[in-house]
Amino acid sequence: QADLVESGGGSVQAGGSLRLSCTASKISFCMGWFRQAPGKEREGVASLYVDDTNTYYTDSVKGRFTISRDNARNILYLQMNDLTVGDTAMYYCAAHVPGDRWSCSNFEGFNSWGQGTQVTVSS
Repeated sequence: QADLVESGGGSVQAGGSLRLSCTASKISFCMGWFRQAPGKEREGVASLYVDDTNTYYTDSVKGRFTISRDNARNILYLQMNDLTVGDTAMYYCAAHVPGDRWSCSNFEGFNSWGQGTQVTVSS
């Protein structure tokens, strides 16, 4: 399993942008971002299998969020644009080890988690 440390969260007004980063002790084939808002279940937001040509998003963030990775530096990113109040949540970096495409695309079986970084969007 990998040690994962998120950064980049904060408070922003609706319509603004944030970029989250996740530094990993090692990169898995499958990496992803999840979020959990108060009173709601954790949901998969974006995932990436091997490289930036295989990315998956939940419908609510398509066209606004972009997941990417820097394999040389073991860093996963989530660029979040046009943020809305509904994006407010704790965001978690996660890895699926050993990682397979099906699990990655369905946000299933992630078994390493970071501590989370808070994103708060105000109207």
